[in-house]
Amino acid sequence: MGLKTFKPYTKSTRGTILIDKTGIWKGKPFKPLTSVNNSSKGRNNLGRITSRNHGGGHKQKYRNIDFYRRKFNAIGEVERIEYDPNRTCYIMLVKFDDGEMFYYLAPQDIKKGDKIQNGANSEIRIGNCLPLQDIPVGISIHNVEIQPGAGGKIARSAGTSVSISGVDGNYSLIKMASGEVRKINSNSMATIGVLSNPDQKNIKIGKAGRSRWLGRRPHTRGVVKNPVDHPHGGGEGKSAGGRHPVSPTGQSAKGLKTRDNKRTDKFIVRRRRKKRN
Repeated sequence: MGLKTFKPYTKSTRGTILIDKTGIWKGKPFKPLTSVNNSSKGRNNLGRITSRNHGGGHKQKYRNIDFYRRKFNAIGEVERIEYDPNRTCYIMLVKFDDGEMFYYLAPQDIKKGDKIQNGANSEIRIGNCLPLQDIPVGISIHNVEIQPGAGGKIARSAGTSVSISGVDGNYSLIKMASGEVRKINSNSMATIGVLSNPDQKNIKIGKAGRSRWLGRRPHTRGVVKNPVDHPHGGGEGKSAGGRHPVSPTGQSAKGLKTRDNKRTDKFIVRRRRKKRN
């Protein structure tokens, strides 16, 4: 795979860069593992917009991914690698010896016909899922559980992974991509490997229409609105708003720390790296 560019026959194709999906399954998803995915259009259960500039987009089926990997002590074979419109990385359809099928997140370098296994007795091999206590230090892992049995929550995006940097009693020290080091129960499950589609970050949309296909509506800047609609609004001519940048609700948009979860502070060994100005 890799990146795909286009000849500049139109203004949009001149700047478009997409992912080359050679080798990815081109048919429909496995129907028993799909469900209806109704678009929220940025609204909550009362119909009020809580996420601005969302809406439209192509209709999609949701692929039911097994983030728990509870099919233990059984050998599975990768049937195919698929594109999933609901996430950035690819997914793989796995068929086990008893005929049961699951969708899993697909790591890099895995291909059709490869064997995978879940559980404590699994081999240290790409695609296999094991408890953190059975994974050597320094191995790249993804789909890591925060609590045992709660399903993978950490490192699920395209091209991402974390690693085990050490052990502290019943906890494993996990180094995140941000630089944060966090303690996680060593009985939590994680999958070996780096997630697929690392070139996702290099995509260039190329035209406004492709953003609309993805459900992204046009974004209006606050400084061109009226004072009733945004704190930056109003003023004669071009105006900077007269205050530091804030959200429409007045919350600071430049560096304000919004984390408020003291219950889990004790599990953070080292905070994330600060951005350099």
